[in-house]
Amino acid sequence: MKTDALQGIAQLLIQWFDANRRALPWRRDREPYHVWVSEIMLQQTRVEAVMRCYERFMRALPDVQSLAAVEDDVLLKLWEGLGYYSRARNLKKAAQMIVTEYGGVFPQTYEQLRKLPGIGEYTAGAIASICYNEKVPAVDGNVLRILARLTGSRDNVLLPEVKKAYTAELRKLLPDEAGSFNEGLMELGELVCVPNGAPGCARCPLAGFCVACRDDLTAQLPVRVKQTKRRREDKSVFVLRAPDGRIAVEKRPARGLLSGMYQLPNIDGFHDDAALLQALEDRGLQPTQLRFLKDAKHIFTHIDWYMKGYHVSVTRPAGGFLWVTEEELEASCPLPTVFRKILS
Repeated sequence: MKTDALQGIAQLLIQWFDANRRALPWRRDREPYHVWVSEIMLQQTRVEAVMRCYERFMRALPDVQSLAAVEDDVLLKLWEGLGYYSRARNLKKAAQMIVTEYGGVFPQTYEQLRKLPGIGEYTAGAIASICYNEKVPAVDGNVLRILARLTGSRDNVLLPEVKKAYTAELRKLLPDEAGSFNEGLMELGELVCVPNGAPGCARCPLAGFCVACRDDLTAQLPVRVKQTKRRREDKSVFVLRAPDGRIAVEKRPARGLLSGMYQLPNIDGFHDDAALLQALEDRGLQPTQLRFLKDAKHIFTHIDWYMKGYHVSVTRPAGGFLWVTEEELEASCPLPTVFRKILS
């Protein structure tokens, strides 16, 4: 596409965004703390899930200073339901860096933002353009999908070099209203040029410029060819219940998948009842009843967990676990969604 055509697209997109933007809570102002937290929450998470958690998070941690000082368990509990908990830990690390190295004042340039933990090219571009109107692109999956369809490109958008090329093209076309343009692309990808199902080409402001729309290629574009193989892990997961009703949880290791989160006790693999009971006895428990609950599956970035859940009655709390009431579990123990699938 030619530069002059792209400039025309920029103005059409901004006009469309001004008329169709959603009233999302993080758009009430252009406060960088609000934009930053929302952008991190929105990574690999649906807007509906973020809407439920964002207001709760802001009530508890209204500014960068409170985020920098929050206890880890409180932070992870506030993040519950969003998944990918390393994002929350990086938020806190970045907040501490802002407090100690920037005097509590949020960095105001793309280059400074990139130095913060957990802030990549897209997030830095989003914050710098939306909050400070710096003319930098913000390229994520939504933007790559839109550009691939606009240009009719069959390049694999998951390749770093393809993203780099699109970013360079966007940098050329950015208008003075860089923040509105970038937000417009985000909104178009969420509401019109959607990833699943048929895009709403009839109501797209850019349809007249779109090769995929013209040539009926929206179902084929963008091309996404994953380069990594997924790994399967089987887990037997226990809901251990003491006579007084308390449930056993334990902390995961400080490093690795779901690091530092609470979990329901579990063992690798699927086993018969005798082997399951023996595994519990090896932990110092005296199980009196074992009952199958359900099968469940959870998809991580590169790993799929296949789980069998069991309810187990035990004679007394033991085994080195933390035994909590259901109320305590809800109030203070950040339990990832993967284990709530069994608990529910």
